Amino acid sequence: MIFRALALSASLLALSGCATETMTPAPDAMAAKANPAVGGAAMFANRNIIENAVESPIHTTLVAAVKAAGLVDTLSGPGPFTVFAPTDAAFAKLPAGTVETLLLPENKAKLTEILTYHVVPTTALSGAIGTMIANDGGAHPVTTVSGGTLIARRGANGTITLTDENGGVSTVTIADVIQSNGVIHVVDTVLLPADKMAAKETTAPMMADGDNPMVGGAPMFANRNIIENAVESADHTTLVAAVKAAGLVDTLSGPGPFTVFAPTNAAFEKLPAGTVETLLKPENKDKLTQILTYHVVPGTAMSTDIDTMIADDNGVHLVRTVAGNTLTVRRFNGALAISDENGGLSYVTTPDVRQSNGVIHVVDTVLLPAN
Repeated sequence: MIFRALALSASLLALSGCATETMTPAPDAMAAKANPAVGGAAMFANRNIIENAVESPIHTTLVAAVKAAGLVDTLSGPGPFTVFAPTDAAFAKLPAGTVETLLLPENKAKLTEILTYHVVPTTALSGAIGTMIANDGGAHPVTTVSGGTLIARRGANGTITLTDENGGVSTVTIADVIQSNGVIHVVDTVLLPADKMAAKETTAPMMADGDNPMVGGAPMFANRNIIENAVESADHTTLVAAVKAAGLVDTLSGPGPFTVFAPTNAAFEKLPAGTVETLLKPENKDKLTQILTYHVVPGTAMSTDIDTMIADDNGVHLVRTVAGNTLTVRRFNGALAISDENGGLSYVTTPDVRQSNGVIHVVDTVLLPAN
């Protein structure tokens, strides 16, 4: 990854310390050269992140949080830093009482983790991020100071979007606010790291055909192809109907090999009411085909193979699908997690269902390509 964390100073590694009582910017008569205003306030390129942030009327919650986390001295330091700065309105989207709870002294560690999840230890202007996104096929992993990962993409209107480890998507609304110690990009949603304490439940299926798991109450046979096994699963009747409607039966019965992330009936039921019925209409065959082939990767990738790719790519691996779009795979809470181009998050609940022409991994959410 191009955007990996750089070596940090001792003060940066001790992010929870160095609190100060005041955040008063130094006097400066210089106009904000080429810098956009934020919240109607001028931003000065020769002032640091904290000196500028306190002037923004739309970042009062962020400033209060930085004070409570004891990060004032760190973000006033030499850096350089790239800060994705949530507005007051972004914090207001969180469930009622969340901000107040995070600001309590006993929750300082959690608050620090969230805030440093918005910080990258380098200066990355929007043009550079856009280049990284393009070079990585449309989705660029970003390692933050907290050790978590964000996925940077281009939105439909050319803006930069960031997807957090829970599938939340935040859009950069004001880019390239130059600071003396880095750059700020204003964002419209608070980014949240994965909850390391939450245990993700996964299926522990019964085994059939040697070490092949059962799916939907049916044995899966490694000497049968993807279609021959899928039609036996009581959990995949919607997927089978969709594959038939899209005319993909012969393809997925062919030699392949293919890796299929197979959504269950319950996964399809998560879609808005009427979506499946609409997609199954003949006039929507192209769209249905795009969605289905977004769940297919050429080649056979067992979960151990995917884990190796994830490890080789420092925790996040980008996968090019048959549809031509990109999926992002990583490990969350011990489970294999897949993010789509809209920030949707799906978990593999039954991995490594071997087929004569590849492998199936059962997933709990339908993955949707960018429109």
